[in-house]
Amino acid sequence: MPSPASKRRSSARHKSTGEGIGLTDSLPTSLMIALLFKIIFLSVADSLGVWAAGTLAWQRNWGLLSALLVGLTLLNLALLSRRAYPLRYLLPGLVLFAAMTFYPIVYTINIAFTNYGTGHLMSKEEAISWYERRYYQPEEGETFSFQAFKDEQGQLKLLLTSQKTGRAYLAEGARLLPISLPDPRPSNWRSLSRSELVQALAALQQLELLYGEEDVVRMATLTEFAVFRPQYHYDRAHDLLTDLETGKIYRPIRGTFVSEEGEELLPGFYEYIGLENFYRIFSNPQITGPFLRVFQWTFLWATLSVLLTFALGLTLAIFLNDPYLKARRLYRSLLIIPYAIPGFISILVWAGLLNADFGIVNRILEDLLGLRLPWLNDPFWGKVALLLVNLWLGYPYMMIVSLGALQSIQPELYEAAYVDGASRWQQFRHVTFPILMISVAPLLIGSFAFNFNNFNVIYLLTGGGPPIAGAQTPAGATDILISYTYKLAFAGRQGAEYGFAAAITILIFLIVGTISAINFRLSRRLEKMGEAL
Repeated sequence: MPSPASKRRSSARHKSTGEGIGLTDSLPTSLMIALLFKIIFLSVADSLGVWAAGTLAWQRNWGLLSALLVGLTLLNLALLSRRAYPLRYLLPGLVLFAAMTFYPIVYTINIAFTNYGTGHLMSKEEAISWYERRYYQPEEGETFSFQAFKDEQGQLKLLLTSQKTGRAYLAEGARLLPISLPDPRPSNWRSLSRSELVQALAALQQLELLYGEEDVVRMATLTEFAVFRPQYHYDRAHDLLTDLETGKIYRPIRGTFVSEEGEELLPGFYEYIGLENFYRIFSNPQITGPFLRVFQWTFLWATLSVLLTFALGLTLAIFLNDPYLKARRLYRSLLIIPYAIPGFISILVWAGLLNADFGIVNRILEDLLGLRLPWLNDPFWGKVALLLVNLWLGYPYMMIVSLGALQSIQPELYEAAYVDGASRWQQFRHVTFPILMISVAPLLIGSFAFNFNNFNVIYLLTGGGPPIAGAQTPAGATDILISYTYKLAFAGRQGAEYGFAAAITILIFLIVGTISAINFRLSRRLEKMGEAL
């Protein structure tokens, strides 16, 4: 006689194989709906993915194609495999990580090894195509007067008359069809008024009508069309671009078509140039000098910002932590105001207060001391102004953090130090500060990294100025690396230099990463000290 356990196993096998019951009865309705939704979702996603994969393969975009195939594989694996069930919850985060973090990093690294920037925004094939679509009007070329009409369907029709031969042509599609005069147009065509002609001007300027084998007829002025000829011819076998109007031959050199006389054609095209962007940083004195000045100020700026804000925040936290201080809540509310106001508003207000001519700070200094300081126009005072404004913005955060850390220190430690005869300074030095640093050190590291790339204060207060004299790049005396990179990428005197800016971005990443690694190693020592207490 079978045991109850064997009956349960037999029943489970019957349920799992569907024996003895119908398929519709073996699954709850909710599971059937979920399965149906899963099938529909995967069908739509895979269909769109196959279509997109075909398009990317035709465009030879192998990077995005690989990412798409990996994403589709993970999606199907997550929804179809029980072993990959946790992937259902990880996949959205992985997709966002790849799109928002991994791809920008890879793209920036890729751009750093190219000459991508103003004048080099297109690929070589796109640049060649652009030149092959350029035309020039030959001297004594044929011109045409024109009349514009609209047919019964409202379509634009053109009647052109050669001013050289007197022959008439009708624009039909992209060709000119010879017709007989005096009036070849149907009676239901309506001539355009002057205002309608102005409205149709954009469409008229886009017309390119074939005339002969290579020539085209295009709009030359508001009153006539003219014959134009292709200006450039590209020889793909020898990689040469010829100007058919002047006969000059151009060769592609470092992303630019250059003639034997050194004449360059714009636009050029982007191409990989290896380590040239990094080499420029350290080889060109007009770039290296300003870059080193910007780097030194960036390091000094981040260090002083952390030290000043932490010193003031900690000092205020010690006073506010005194249980015998009256109106502590009022003081806390007042001192936290800079933290509650949006930072960019505070910076713009301070920019007005520190205005050299009309700012209230200079008015007070002039009334009291007879001084008028060039806060935002002088390299030294500009740096002082930045540190003061950042102190105003940053001390509330340090005060809150320090106050929380102080309140976590056990009172028994101070009692023991007092019994041992320690003074207030000795208690702070040997008890308060070491324990405080265990909690605050990682936050100081994060604050250093934040201020190293604190773009808002620099850009909104001084704009990085005043400019460094003799600099080939748009470097300013108060620029930090991130604002300097922004100027290179978007506000350079020679246009945008995205490749050069990306190279500096990589250097910033390496510098911040190295400093953070060193600081985290030091913070681990503090953690071990805390464990020993």
